[in-house]
Amino acid sequence: MEEAIRSGSRRLDHVSVARERRDERLERLIQLCRTAGVRVSLESRDQLTKLARSDAHQGVLAVVKEREFLGIEDLLLPKGPGEYQFLLALDGVEDPHNLGALLRTADGAGVDGVILPERRAAGVTATVAKTSAGASEHVRIARVTNLVRSLEQLKQKNMWVLGLDERGSPDYVDFDFKTDCVLVLGREGAGLHDLVKKTCDHLLRIPMAGMVSSLNVSVAGAIVMYEAMRQRRPAVESKPEKATKVRKGLGS
Repeated sequence: MEEAIRSGSRRLDHVSVARERRDERLERLIQLCRTAGVRVSLESRDQLTKLARSDAHQGVLAVVKEREFLGIEDLLLPKGPGEYQFLLALDGVEDPHNLGALLRTADGAGVDGVILPERRAAGVTATVAKTSAGASEHVRIARVTNLVRSLEQLKQKNMWVLGLDERGSPDYVDFDFKTDCVLVLGREGAGLHDLVKKTCDHLLRIPMAGMVSSLNVSVAGAIVMYEAMRQRRPAVESKPEKATKVRKGLGS
């Protein structure tokens, strides 16, 4: 909730607080709401339970207006010299915990935006928001009716479309991510749809040394996103090493 207020990405109608709860963290939240111009109302804990249809509200309930998602064009941010677009597209990820984990990683890895299909995929629910540790309120998200068509639009913008597939080639570490690209991750278990796979310019793989052939989609996505961030990070000029002080031992 605090992340939603700070980011300003969600329009909050008001925040309801249980009269019975009084602690320092709650007071900070109330002050944050007042600073952001969000109305705060006092309710009984029983009333909050009725509104939330659950008793797991911890004495605070936010009433939010429907989230407004972005379009594909909105994700393409202006870049300076030596900077590149990097988007994440999800092809039918249905587990809200996986989606939340991917949004958290996307935020941490500096992804410019995430593309989600409108159908046959997890929505940005309360479970997703909780799993993402608030990252879902900061990541720029576009919802599209046709993922293949959206990927084709990005290709027209000179972006490489990179699918992750256990039978792909090359290995993800051998691809040069210092270019405008979108990483596409497939469904849990089934992977990429055939038409999405055919739309990809490259199919990357994560080499596996054990008996299983693939990783969980959120883990695999994290590995590749952070490799892309590592490659794109500006080289840090190495500082001259300090002379090592010679230490004398007991027998010196």
